[in-house]
Amino acid sequence: MADEEPVSQAPAATDLPLGTPPPVPGFLTRAARHGKIVILLVCLALWLPEILSLPALDRDESRFAQSSRQMLDSGNYVDIRFGQVPRYKKPAGIYWLQSATTAIAGGGDHTHIWTYRLPSLLGATAAALAIFWTASLFSAEAGLLAGLLTAASLLLSAEATQATTDAALLGTIVFSQGVLFRLWRAARQDMPAPSLKLVMLGWAALAAGILLKGPVAPGVVLMTIAVLAGWERWEKKRFDLKWLAATKPWRGLGVVVLMTAPWAVAIALASHGEFFQQSLGGDFAAKLAEGQEGHGQLPGYYLLVSSLTFWPMVLFVLPGVGLAFVRRAEPSIRFLIAWAAGWWLLVEIVPTKLPNYVLPAMPPLAILAALWIMAARDEVAPTSHQKWRRWLPIAAAVQSLAGLAAFTLAPFILPTRFGDGPAPWWLLALAATGGLVGLTGVILVLAKKRLGGFIVTLAAMLILVPGLTAGVGPGLHQFWFTERLAEAARKTRLPYDPPPILAGYQEPSMVFALGKDVALTDGKGAAELGLRQGGLALVDDENGAAFLARLAELQGSAEPVDAVSGFNYSRGRASHVTLYRVAPLNPVARPLPR
Repeated sequence: MADEEPVSQAPAATDLPLGTPPPVPGFLTRAARHGKIVILLVCLALWLPEILSLPALDRDESRFAQSSRQMLDSGNYVDIRFGQVPRYKKPAGIYWLQSATTAIAGGGDHTHIWTYRLPSLLGATAAALAIFWTASLFSAEAGLLAGLLTAASLLLSAEATQATTDAALLGTIVFSQGVLFRLWRAARQDMPAPSLKLVMLGWAALAAGILLKGPVAPGVVLMTIAVLAGWERWEKKRFDLKWLAATKPWRGLGVVVLMTAPWAVAIALASHGEFFQQSLGGDFAAKLAEGQEGHGQLPGYYLLVSSLTFWPMVLFVLPGVGLAFVRRAEPSIRFLIAWAAGWWLLVEIVPTKLPNYVLPAMPPLAILAALWIMAARDEVAPTSHQKWRRWLPIAAAVQSLAGLAAFTLAPFILPTRFGDGPAPWWLLALAATGGLVGLTGVILVLAKKRLGGFIVTLAAMLILVPGLTAGVGPGLHQFWFTERLAEAARKTRLPYDPPPILAGYQEPSMVFALGKDVALTDGKGAAELGLRQGGLALVDDENGAAFLARLAELQGSAEPVDAVSGFNYSRGRASHVTLYRVAPLNPVARPLPR
């Protein structure tokens, strides 16, 4: 299939010659004409249930949301704080966006987590639409499939529904890469060059990415360029970077400076340079040097977890990569390989690994998967020299079945383990239906019904994910330990109590639930502070003995008023917290409530 030949223009025939794309069903062509609307509706159907139904998650989501809340409450949009301490790990872009959506959608109430999730919803939707825009250079149908494959993936669905940076960041990355893709095609395939306005918009998207997560967005662009340059150097024994002149680098860098420098200067002055020392010299450098915060993994980690994180797209990725290898001489395919391989290899090498780190490699893989779905029969069928390709759909099917099994079994297992008992019959029936639909999709792909397999697999995702997030998720009461503990604290707190003291269980969701003034300490510190100010102390079992011992040493007293048990999923273990009312050693007169 030639790069610029729209798939929908393939001739209708019953016996197609080799190299001729199969006819495209009319419904797909009609859907592609309204691709933006289709993708938007799928995004909302997948992501809104979780955004609206689940409480604040630990740990990153609650840290971002609470810092944005404090920014909004204080009116200080330069400095970033979580509780009483600076949060100098990421630039201010995501906090600005979360503050804006909460100010607009919250109606004056800054305590609802869903308002802080809206930038992620918008960013992920923008990313899916940008993938549609980029892949439509092959055909509108391929663009629609690529956008839907990305939107339906578990990894983007998870990021789209959390108040963190990565979904919004992906929107900026895909747009800037889409512009670079057009410049590359214009240089290598004699295609029309993008306008100066579009090129500058690409630079603006890159600057927005910097304001969201520092060097990540430029890193994706630079890795793509480096792989392309190295590839050509290996083949032609010379570097050819003249095509980059079309990016208008000096003008573009001017756009980046104009957009990022004002806040960079302001935060440098406000923090006396500490922001850059902590974010670049501490957080970023530490991730490159060693596994930070217990997230160190060996290379191959992302390939291992892709059965879940890339589901259901994983059913089509390996065959798409195999087809891309065959077509690697085509400049457009080469760009997609450089984009995906460059970033994937980089994050595999970096010691610190989290599932979201590989997200920027997903869009080109989705486009390659869509091209495999739409490819001609002779392109899909391996030649005698490519027998290894016949195993790729089978390997992809095994990966897909692993992810499908996890999604199907979750409603049967999780409510019994972390909820109040088995899920209702209708939810189990829904999960079983989704599992059977997903299995049908795998069978169709193995039977070489690629487009049918895609449609059925997407249907399985639309059944399983909303049912899991909106149906199963809210009932996992053991998981939502913070919600129950915060509610117990609110019920037992008196009108003139000082902010509660947290000893041991100090998850960021507790700060979001109870406010920035909560005291974070250990058992001994909770006893000392409690005897000075009185009020509530929330002490977990690990700190209970030290808390009571220090109270006895100081001849103080505390009365247990409630206790809450649950599962701390951040640490992967059960937790039990006792709520104590501590009597101050030197009580002061307090006004009676009116």
